[in-house]
Amino acid sequence: MENTTDKSGIDLYTWATPNGRKISIMLEEIGLPYRVLPIDIANGDQLEPEFLKISPNNKIPAIVDHETGQTLMESGAILIYLANKTGQLMSSIGPDYWRQMEWLMFQMGGVGPMLGQTHHFVKFNPGKSTYAEARYSAENRRLYGVLDKRLAGRDYICDEYSIADIATWPWVSRYEWQQMNLNEFPHLKDWYLRVAVRPAVQRGYAVPQDLAVPIPD
Repeated sequence: MENTTDKSGIDLYTWATPNGRKISIMLEEIGLPYRVLPIDIANGDQLEPEFLKISPNNKIPAIVDHETGQTLMESGAILIYLANKTGQLMSSIGPDYWRQMEWLMFQMGGVGPMLGQTHHFVKFNPGKSTYAEARYSAENRRLYGVLDKRLAGRDYICDEYSIADIATWPWVSRYEWQQMNLNEFPHLKDWYLRVAVRPAVQRGYAVPQDLAVPIPD
C-alpha cells in the first residue's frame, strides 16, 4: 500500500467493512500502488459531495485509477476491473472464467446482502424482530452450507485462488457477528484459514484500520 499525496496509482475510498476489504485485499494481492482515503461511514463521510461524484450510490468501496482516469463504485465491478487490468486472479473468457463469475455473483447477490442483514438484526439490533433474526440467521447458515459443500475436496471456491475467494472471504471473516460456529462447517473453516494466512490478505484486512484477522478456535 502507498499512502502518499501524489496523484498516481489508485485512490481507494474505503472503510473497515467486508466490501471495503475486498478491494484492499485485491490491491495487495496484485501489487498495484494505491492510496487509502478513509470514508467513515458512521460519520456520514459517504454523503459528502466529492465522494458522491465517484460513488453516486454513496457506498464504499470506490476507486479512482489515475493511470486510466477510470472511476468505479461497486466492489464486484472493481474486482473485475482490477483483474482485467493486471491479468491476475481471474481467468480469460472460457469455462473457468464463467465459473468464477458464477461464484462472484453468488457472493454479490446472496452472501453479501443476506449476511449483511444478519449483522443488522443479530449484531446491531437484537431483540427488535424475532422473525428477522430467525430468517437471516437461517439464511446465513444455509449459505455457509452451500459454501461448505462447494469447498469439499477443493482448496478454493473455483479450484484456483481467484476474485471469487477475495469477494467471499471478508464476509465469512465476520462469523462472530453472525453468531456462526465455523467448526460446524469444516470445509469452509479450512478454506477460511487457508486464505487468512496469506500475507496480502492480512495486509488488506488492516485497511484502513490496523486490525488483526479473526482466527476461529
